[in-house]
Amino acid sequence: MISAGFHRTLLLAFTLALPALTFSAAAVEAREKPVQFMQRAANELVRASRSGSARDFGEVLAKYADKPSIGLYSLGSYAKSLRRKDRNSYFSGMIGFLARYAASQAPKYRVRSVRMVSQTRETRSGVYVDSVVTLTDGTSYDVRWWLIRRGGTYKVGDVSVLGFWGREQLKRLFEGYINDNGGNPKALIVALNR
Repeated sequence: MISAGFHRTLLLAFTLALPALTFSAAAVEAREKPVQFMQRAANELVRASRSGSARDFGEVLAKYADKPSIGLYSLGSYAKSLRRKDRNSYFSGMIGFLARYAASQAPKYRVRSVRMVSQTRETRSGVYVDSVVTLTDGTSYDVRWWLIRRGGTYKVGDVSVLGFWGREQLKRLFEGYINDNGGNPKALIVALNR
C-alpha cells in the first residue's frame, strides 16, 4: 500500500515536472537560459494539468523528460537486467504511467502559476532551476528542477518538491514492484503498458 504522503509527493513532482519527468524536444536556442527553457516546460505542464488529460500530460512528459536517466535510475538494482530491446517499451510505459497518475491526481492540486526564480551555474552534471509553484488555494511550494543538457537541448532529469526527489520516489515504487514479481523488469514493463 502506498501512503497518501507518497501520492502527494509523487503527484506534485510529476504533475509539475517531469517536467519535469520524462520528456522529441524543442531545440534550445543558443541564448536560451535554463530558466527560460524550464518556464516554457512548466507552462506546458500547467496547461496539461488544467486539461486533466493523461494524453496531454504524456505529450509534455515525452517532450521534456530525460527518459533514459529517469527510467534507468528508477529501476535501481534491476537496471542491468533490462534488455536493450525492451527499453523503448519500458520508457513509453513509464511515461504513460506517470501521465495517467498525474491526470488522475491533478484535480486535487490545481496549479495557478509556476514562476522560475533562479538557476545554478551549469556544470557537466547539469544545472538546477528553482521555482515557486502556487496552487489556486494560495499554497506555495519551492520546486527545484534538475536539467541535463542533451545535444542542443535540455531535458528534465529530476524534480524536488518538499525535499523529495521524484526519481527516488519512482525508484522505490518500481524496485518494489519488480521485487514482488519475481525480480524481472519485464513484469514491470507489462504492468506499465496495460
